[in-house]
This record gives sequence, structure tokens and C-alpha cells, in this order.
Amino acid sequence: MRKESDGSGSGSGTGASFVELYNKLALAVDHKVGWQHLPTPFGLLTLMGLRNNLRRKNLHDTSTYPAQNLPDIEPPSARHLTERTADGTYNDLDHPRMGMARSRFGRNVPPEETFPEPEPRILTPSPREVSRALLTRHEFIPAESVNALVASWLQFMVRDWVSHGQGAIDHPWQIELVEGDPWPAPPMLVPRTLSDPTRPEGGDGLPPTFINEHSHWWDASQLYGSDLATQRRLRSGEDGKLRVPRNGSLFPDDPELDPANTPGFWLGLLMMHYVFILEHNAICDRLRKEFPHWSDEQIFQRARLINAALIAKIHTVEWTPAVLSHPTTVTALRANWYGLLGERVQRVLGRISDNEVLSGIVGGRTDHFGVPYALTEEFVAVYRMHPLVPDDWSFRSAVDNSPLQQANFRELTGHHAYELFGKHGLPDLFYSFGTSHPGLVTLHNYPKFLQEFQRPDEKLMDLAAVDVLRIREMGVPRYNEFRRQLHLKPAADFASLTDNPVWAEELRRTYDNDIEAVDLMVGLYAEPRPKGFAFSDTAFRVFILMASRRLNSDRFLTKDYTPQVYTQTGLDWIENNSMVSVLLRHFPELRSSMRSVDNAFAPWKTLGAGP
Repeated sequence: MRKESDGSGSGSGTGASFVELYNKLALAVDHKVGWQHLPTPFGLLTLMGLRNNLRRKNLHDTSTYPAQNLPDIEPPSARHLTERTADGTYNDLDHPRMGMARSRFGRNVPPEETFPEPEPRILTPSPREVSRALLTRHEFIPAESVNALVASWLQFMVRDWVSHGQGAIDHPWQIELVEGDPWPAPPMLVPRTLSDPTRPEGGDGLPPTFINEHSHWWDASQLYGSDLATQRRLRSGEDGKLRVPRNGSLFPDDPELDPANTPGFWLGLLMMHYVFILEHNAICDRLRKEFPHWSDEQIFQRARLINAALIAKIHTVEWTPAVLSHPTTVTALRANWYGLLGERVQRVLGRISDNEVLSGIVGGRTDHFGVPYALTEEFVAVYRMHPLVPDDWSFRSAVDNSPLQQANFRELTGHHAYELFGKHGLPDLFYSFGTSHPGLVTLHNYPKFLQEFQRPDEKLMDLAAVDVLRIREMGVPRYNEFRRQLHLKPAADFASLTDNPVWAEELRRTYDNDIEAVDLMVGLYAEPRPKGFAFSDTAFRVFILMASRRLNSDRFLTKDYTPQVYTQTGLDWIENNSMVSVLLRHFPELRSSMRSVDNAFAPWKTLGAGP
């Protein structure tokens, strides 16, 4: 089900033996000292060895499981050489289904470890009790090194990457409630995740698989759709542009396209959608000026490539280093894009080496490391970071910092987002987010309003309990086994899992003194974090692997990241822009508050707060 790679692209013989020895040494050093405690050069060397190990041992293919009724794909054509398709097909020209919308999630742990637990074990301890005892926010714990745009951006990315669909309510999970639980209608009902429609019925002895409704590629499908019909409805039909929202509402005349009708929509997501629709159209204006004879279709396809790559760059070299701001990880993450030789060398000399460590992944060779590309269930699990969202919000003027409105998170969700947008406008909203903090991804910091979240269909859900249950339902191992599978030492007891003795006792009571029962998400939230991290080191191990893989496997970010595909104008746009320049292009009113930041996800200057 997988073909092993040494993770480095090295050949056989002495070179491969050296790489294997280096990888083992990196694991040993990490176990003994920890990469985060080493001087930056040695920390980087250790992280490279850890990534090699993960590439070799933690990529598992589910596309080889029995399949039927696979979605149709269009015949190959010349345009597939230079254009992203709406549904993600033909990124790999030899395997056109790879990574397409409505294909299976892959795995980062071996298949035999991904069977979901049977009932009643899968409901033990009660996800609702885990939510109430360990996740409930009593007092907001801020992540002071970043601003609240990190929460908006993360959901904007997740809407591109992954979706299991809306779930099936005909045979829901039933979570029994203990006496005194204030939930209004016991038992708590949670829709089951939709089964994989491409799996034949019958006992093949393999674990279940699930479908990603979105394309697995980093292709900005949250803006462009994951099928051609939707994409056409999103376009204006002129000069390659997307339809611009009117009065804040993204698509008031097309309810099927309106994301406010989908669970999880809120103001922060609306803001990101809006600004990158504007960015797409700004790219179109630049291309029209440069190539006046191009058709609407030619401009659209190039603008999509450019906008999607710019988004990938912002996430790689700005968002992720902001939330993982340890000096070693900041260098490592920027090296994914530019290489260790750095941005200056690349700007002056271009790629001077085929080695991704020296010159970066982007623009290099495409590499799946022996396993067809797919995002994984484990990747989805570690991205469950709802504590980033504050419950209470303060909106202030981008002109003089004067107060505009206080609101709770419920007033930012669904169609309420359009009301706030219409009331205040994007400059004030971005200023308010940029000068506020998100929450730390830790225990007792889950948004209260998401524990009583009303979906657009008026169903009430405790999303904290749902997060816990979904990870179990997907067959992702619990915390200690997850660490073993990622080559980390398991927690010996509750006191070694967390450095907070009160939490240790709460964990022990909730899990009935069984350290092996601790849920993955709970363990991720409880463990001590490396310096500068907004979330856990265990979650970071999946990032080490998958953050690189999303670049390595994508032809449009590797071998076809060229002037012939993007145009030189397009490559210049990507390399000369950042989240800061994007925001200032569309909202120059933000210049005073953003003057002090190089990274748009770092806290902005509050107007009137001194130099």
C-alpha cells in the first residue's frame, strides 16, 4: 500500500546508507534533547532528519483499496499542461485522478492502526463530558504573539483543503448526557460522517475510508469552486474576473453559492473571501494590461494560478512562521519556499541548486515520495484549532481607534457576518482583527459559543464534543498511540503529559486513570508547547511532513512554476507580494497601523498607542 522512500531523493548504496544513519541520528537527538532545545543550525539538521523519517514511514495510500463508481474525468487535452482544472484532475498528468475532488483522504499512520473503535468504546469517555470537563473556556487565554487574523486565515485555508460533507442524520451518533447537563434535548445527536461511496460493500478486511469533497491540491478552491459548474457561476465573464460581492453578501442572488448557508461561516471567513476576490481581479487587471489580446478564459486561468500560489506562499512564509515563531521553525518554514540560501540569493541568482534544502521546494522537481498525493485524516485532526477564536470581539475605527461595537462570536456567524460588514466596512474590520489576539490552542480555551453552536439548519451542536468524536470516528489513534506512530515517546502518566498539575488531575478523572484513553485533540491541547508555538509539538510533526508535501507533489508549485505557465508577470506578482501588500493594495487606510509589522499576522500598532 506504500512504496518506501528514504525521504531525501538520494540514490541507493552508500548515499542511501548515510541518509538512513543520519535519519536515525536525528530521531535519537530529538528523543534525547528535543529539536527545540538545540542551537538553530543543529535544530534545522534535526528537523530535516525527522522529515526524512516521516516521508519514509508516514505516507500511506488508500487509493489502492477496492473502488467502484469513481467520478468521471474529462478527456486529456493540451490545456491541462498549463491550467488547473476546477476539480483538481490532471495535476499529475500520468495519474489524472490524483488529488481530485471527491477522492479519498490518505493516512499518516499504518492502515492497521486506523480502524475506528467499536461501540461503546468509541463513545468512551463521553465526548460531551470531555468537552465540559476539559475544553470549556472559563477565562479567555490569548495568544499574544499573533493577531486574530490567524483564526480567519486558518479557516479560509481549511475551506480550500478539506471537507467530509454535511454528514448523515438518519442514523446519528447518540451521546447520552449525565444528570445536570444543561443540553436542551437529550440525548445529544451528532450526524455520522458520510461513508465512502466508491468503496464496494462487503468485508475486504481494510479500514474504512472517507471522501474529501474538495480538491486536495492547494488551488484556492474556496474561491474558485471544486467543479466546473460552480466555477462558471462564480465568474463575471469579463476580463477573467470573479463576481464581486455586493453590500457585503457574497452571492445574494444565488443561495446555493452563498457560504453563509454552510455551517462554519463567520465574519473572519467573509473578510478573507472578499479580499482575495479583489486580489484575483487586481491580477486580472495587470494581465489585461500586459496581454491586451488575451480572452476572458486565458486571463482567468492565469490569474487563478497566480492567486492560488500567492495564497500558498502567504501561508508558508507568513502565517505558519507567525504561529510557530520559534527561531528554528521560522527559518525552516521559509526554507520550504526559498531554501536555506534564502530569498535574497533566489531573487538575484534564481535557483542555483536542484536540492530543496538549499533552493527550496518551489520551482524544483515534483516528488510524491513513492505514495500518490492526498491530504490525510491525521492532517485534518491536528488542524482542529477552534480555541483560536475569541468569544468576545471589539470593533474599532481604522482612522482613530474609536470604539464602534462590542459583539459576541454568535453575532459574527452566518448571515450576521453580512450585517457587521455592511455596518463597518473592511478597513475597520481588518484593523480590529489585526489589533486583537486570538486564543491559545490549549485546554479550557474552547469558545463558549461553539459549545452551543446553532447551524444554519437550526440544529444545535457542541462543536468541542463533535471535534473529539470526529477524530475517533475517522480512526485516528488516540494521543499516546498517535505519538508512537509519529516516532515520539508516549506520555508515561498524566503528570508527564502536561506541566499543569490541575490539568493532570482533571485528565486523570475524565479518563478514569487510563493514560492510553486520552483523546488526540485533548493531548495536543494539554502538552507543553515549544517556545513561540501557538499549538503543540506533536501536531507540528504532521506539519513537518504535510506542509512540505503539499508543495512537493503539486506540479504547479514545482516543475511548472515557470514563466511559460505563469508568465513572468505572474511570477513577479507572487514573489513581490505578501499579506501586508495585499491588504494595503485594497485598503490603504490601514497603512498607519501596519507600518510597524513585516508579517500581517503579528499584532498591529493600535492607533494612539505611542510610537
